[in-house]
Amino acid sequence: MTEKTFLPLTGYSQFTESEMKRRAAAFYDEMRRRRSVRHFSSQPVNPDIIENCLRIAGTAPSGANQQPWRFIVVSDLAVKQRIRSTAEKVEKDFYSKTATKKWTEALKHLGTVPSKPFLEIAPYLIVIFSQRYGSSKNGKKRKHYYVSESVGIATGMLITALHHAGLATLTYTPSNMKFLNKILSRPANEKPFIILVAGYPSETALVPAIQKKALEEIAVFI
Repeated sequence: MTEKTFLPLTGYSQFTESEMKRRAAAFYDEMRRRRSVRHFSSQPVNPDIIENCLRIAGTAPSGANQQPWRFIVVSDLAVKQRIRSTAEKVEKDFYSKTATKKWTEALKHLGTVPSKPFLEIAPYLIVIFSQRYGSSKNGKKRKHYYVSESVGIATGMLITALHHAGLATLTYTPSNMKFLNKILSRPANEKPFIILVAGYPSETALVPAIQKKALEEIAVFI
């Protein structure tokens, strides 16, 4: 019997135009309140929330539907401490030896420094890896396509889901992330993509006084 390649579309909901406009405006109002946070509370987060947000990220489209991502959810304090310690060593070296003056000037208004206490304080670090290749059923190496694009989309959906659930996040990319493979025992086909810090903001959290570009600065209608 031949396996079906296509199935009828199910689950799609069509709304009236007025309802669509209302939903789009309401979602924009919600998402424009999202801010990257560097000051986190140690308040625990129910793991069910994280799991459902990861399920949402897993619905992201991907090249050839290969889903070339792996989310490593770190809540163990000892592991978080190892990640922080190593990341801070990498960052100190970066800021003192590698970073150009233009780059440090570009970061200045965000208040980034080599010290990264949020890596230890926040209840969850979601370390996202991209899979450069996978394995077929017969064990042969299988090339993945549009890996960065696919993982980037999934990461954006995860950030959106966590914000929608009521959590704060921070996207963090150390200048060299190879150490994450060793600490988290990840295979050679996985490359660290980003560390997504997740939790509740601290009561004294501060965020940079920055603005997002207006629609006419980011979109062109032809």
